[in-house]
Amino acid sequence: MLTIRRDLVDAMVAHARRDHPDEACGVIAGPDGSDRPERFIPMLNAARSPTFYEFDSADLLRLYREMDANDEVPVVIYHSHTATEAYPSRTDAKIAAEPFAHYVLVSTRDPHSHELRSFRIVDGVITEEPVEVVESYRFAHTGPDDVPEQ
Repeated sequence: MLTIRRDLVDAMVAHARRDHPDEACGVIAGPDGSDRPERFIPMLNAARSPTFYEFDSADLLRLYREMDANDEVPVVIYHSHTATEAYPSRTDAKIAAEPFAHYVLVSTRDPHSHELRSFRIVDGVITEEPVEVVESYRFAHTGPDDVPEQ
């Protein structure tokens, strides 16, 4: 399950709307080992295409070095589909290289609403997962250690 803050969902949707009709793409980094998305990093779609996304290799190298220095990992890798449902294409599955990341798709095909879904993609196998949108991680279903002492 992907548990993600509402402000991060809003940021992904806003980025997807802003870049429409081209696909938008980006990463949400989080502390290594936490599975908690925290830092929103919109990226440029180097392909500048309404049907395909591609991270710029220099930008991606810079991002991975920065995440490494901050003890972060790509918790969410997101992109938009501008004319189809929020489901990974064969190409999306083929290029998915982070087996522990949540692959989030935002469909902007309807100008008045959006569709957001999350998937795990490992070795080309696509598995949809539930998404829990929370206001804060403090009281999200992350375990008893996150409950404040009384």
